[in-house]
Amino acid sequence: MFTADASLVPRTSKDGRRLAESVVLEPDDWGRGYVARTPAESTPGTWAVLMESCRWQRERLPRGVLASTSRYGRLPAGEGKGAVKVTAVATVHASVLGADEQLSTTLEEVLRCPDQQPRSDEHITGLASLGTPFGAREQEYADDSVLEAGQFVEGGGAAQPYRWMLARLGTVVVAVSVTSGTGYTGQEVNEIGSKALAQMLTRIEQRLKGK
Repeated sequence: MFTADASLVPRTSKDGRRLAESVVLEPDDWGRGYVARTPAESTPGTWAVLMESCRWQRERLPRGVLASTSRYGRLPAGEGKGAVKVTAVATVHASVLGADEQLSTTLEEVLRCPDQQPRSDEHITGLASLGTPFGAREQEYADDSVLEAGQFVEGGGAAQPYRWMLARLGTVVVAVSVTSGTGYTGQEVNEIGSKALAQMLTRIEQRLKGK
């Protein structure tokens, strides 16, 4: 299991922001054809919060969270398939406990809000979640991980597979969301998300590994 060099673990907001921005994927990191959405990146000093109304909105970073960066991309429709929307997130906490609490909260939020509203014209329904700590079910890539699966509906369109994946290495939590267009299977959506998450976990190890 990976153990970070303590001297490289961010202790300040500046260092946390530098790490988050270097870890989180750019749109073209997802693969050929992916482009940035508008906006392309989250507002600095904020992170996404699920309100009591089960609607997502961005709020100022709370104490204990050094930095959080989200980048938004899309794969335009083509070859008989609809467009895919993706989000990559890297959040750097001041402590392992804080990072662990983020994953615990994510599991609790699905129980509270199985139906969620990311934006005014977007709805996620039928969410279910599964937490898998290191060593369980042969999970050996992160200290802890969470998978959420559900259906995504935009406007009056048809429901499509949706995945939200999180993983923690030490004080850093990375996450990806994948919203598929028509013609994609749940397995294809899983593969898109898993590949992206693995890239960010590798970047964490590269940046926090001692000599």
